[in-house]
Amino acid sequence: MQRASHSLSVGVQRKQRGRFGVFGLIPCLIAVYAVVVVLDPWAFHMGERWTPLLYWTGTGKLVTNRGTYPLIVTLFPASHFSHLHLDGLRPTGGIQGNALLCTSRGMTQYLDLSGTIYGGWRSTDGALMDFRLLDRRTAHDALVGSNNRGYFDLYGYWQGPQLRMDGRGESSELPCG
Repeated sequence: MQRASHSLSVGVQRKQRGRFGVFGLIPCLIAVYAVVVVLDPWAFHMGERWTPLLYWTGTGKLVTNRGTYPLIVTLFPASHFSHLHLDGLRPTGGIQGNALLCTSRGMTQYLDLSGTIYGGWRSTDGALMDFRLLDRRTAHDALVGSNNRGYFDLYGYWQGPQLRMDGRGESSELPCG
């Protein structure tokens, strides 16, 4: 009897790891910052503050005919914005973000923010801004396709570190949570 000699070789491929690792992210960050410098240089200087992380947070009061409510707003540059002129000013960039509104019942209402900045190229100082604050969309709204969210619009100018806004006489309501 002869012995059969068989051999089986299975090639195991090793997954190559990225050659650059964390250092590969640095050129990506530089590219993102370069795009922002070209398109939205105001994002580095909002409200008389140096904002290298490209966002601004401020607190204030929302004054309505029903009362005064504390408001916290965070905003940052966005790629979408209105292309229409407002008060004779050309749009220079979009903003997005969120807000927290403390209501009279002691509840906090989370809001989505989107809008446009006008006339502010290198800085926001003296620039007009409009934004819409909308009820945050819930998972239920997304599933049933409901777009019935309360909102209100605000318009205003940056005056140094302060953003003074009003509703321009328009009345809209957010449903009380």
